[in-house]
Amino acid sequence: MVATPIGNLGDLSERARKTLTDVDLIAAEDTRQTRHLLEHCAINTRLTAYHDHNEARAAAGLIETLESGRSVALVCDAGTPLISDPGYDLVAAARAKGLSVVPIPGANAAICALSAAGLPSDRFLFLGFPPRTSAARRAWTQTFAREPGTLVFYESGRRAAATLTDLAAVLGETRRAVVARELTKRFETFLFGTARELAGRLETDDEQRLGELVILVEGWQDPGGADQAEQERVLRILAADLPLRQAAGLTARLTGGRKNDLYRMGLDLGLGAGERDP
Repeated sequence: MVATPIGNLGDLSERARKTLTDVDLIAAEDTRQTRHLLEHCAINTRLTAYHDHNEARAAAGLIETLESGRSVALVCDAGTPLISDPGYDLVAAARAKGLSVVPIPGANAAICALSAAGLPSDRFLFLGFPPRTSAARRAWTQTFAREPGTLVFYESGRRAAATLTDLAAVLGETRRAVVARELTKRFETFLFGTARELAGRLETDDEQRLGELVILVEGWQDPGGADQAEQERVLRILAADLPLRQAAGLTARLTGGRKNDLYRMGLDLGLGAGERDP
């Protein structure tokens, strides 16, 4: 599984270059596009097509090639194979046969965008491409509306404004969002705002609708989460010098929480050594 550049050809790793040179066959999503990369790198390895329309049939032939002792590199149009690109059937079949599957890591548009978007990256959910119709997109968005991690997905530039409008309608008007396009290329662009604001920007700027985009949206935040974190902070401070029951009472007065709930929180946190819930 060989990752290829998503724009800047300088991002092809030395390991990927050597692998593409040494294998017996390269299976490519678009042989014409991959041929440009191979010509740039002076690689003459034989190409065969492997894409959405021939995946099942082509996978069987590639498995035969592997079982004969020859090696195959799988590449997609750009980035890491299988990430919203063909390849699952081949990898699953190879694993079922006990054949070796080796990842050659490199560029990936979703991770590239996430690393520079300025949204939380400790937890994220990659969602591939949204459905094509508004009704289906809104139903799809409802399924992850309360996902706390940053949402990351791909979208066609010509549908991006409509998709952002649907996201705003379902997720609300306040969540931060980012649109990343032309990643690693000369005109790499990051747009920031709410989903509604970015929809308006794309609707009035034809250039920002060119190609495929990465859209990122801030995850859901529990309205009570911040309050609970503050209650815990205050409780810890007071419980360091006071009996837990007294600390819980003072925390309740300071934060508006419930004394009994705060007392149980303290017990769960191990703050009330020797105390017991009445």
